[in-house]
Amino acid sequence: MKNLKRTMGIAAITFVALTTMSCKDNKKAETPSEGQHTEMNHDNSDGHHDSTSAEERNVTESTQKNAATTPIIDAYIQIKNGLVADDNSATAKGGTAMVAAFSKFDMTTLEGETHKEYMEILESAKEHAEHIVKSDIAHQREHFETLSTDVNDLIALLGTEKTLYHDFCPMANNNKGAYWLSEVEEIKNPYFGAKMMKCGSVKRQIN
Repeated sequence: MKNLKRTMGIAAITFVALTTMSCKDNKKAETPSEGQHTEMNHDNSDGHHDSTSAEERNVTESTQKNAATTPIIDAYIQIKNGLVADDNSATAKGGTAMVAAFSKFDMTTLEGETHKEYMEILESAKEHAEHIVKSDIAHQREHFETLSTDVNDLIALLGTEKTLYHDFCPMANNNKGAYWLSEVEEIKNPYFGAKMMKCGSVKRQIN
């Protein structure tokens, strides 16, 4: 009887030990290393899928002083400043403003290839702005990266009356780097906010 109890006790201890080790191994397998970003851990639950269309555009840069793009750019700056302040609500309001600005934009003045390029930018930018409205701040920052490319392409295509700064952070996008546009020359990083506010540099001035 004593031998039976001893055997059952050893079996129970062995089971608990194996179960504990298994849980640790599973956590190691499931948890990516810090800073790692893969397709498996990217959250697409909101219906967003990574798009390469913005990267594939070949827009001829315009030097036109165009006031028509100002409401869209102002909404973009509102989003950027919301992220700089680590403010999810303010960023979402900027997304709403951008959707509204695109809906009011007069496309009747655009012809041919310019109209085609604009429609591609519109489709992508509107999608990302809509996701920014309903996402948490970490996901807002993911959408902001592609939205920055969209708005930069819009400016290259149609021009702007505003003076802007094209900034770059080498540590954003898991150390691959990412760009953004700013209305001020001082670096205020929207990808990290207060964590690394001054990370980045001005790459060029627009206007």
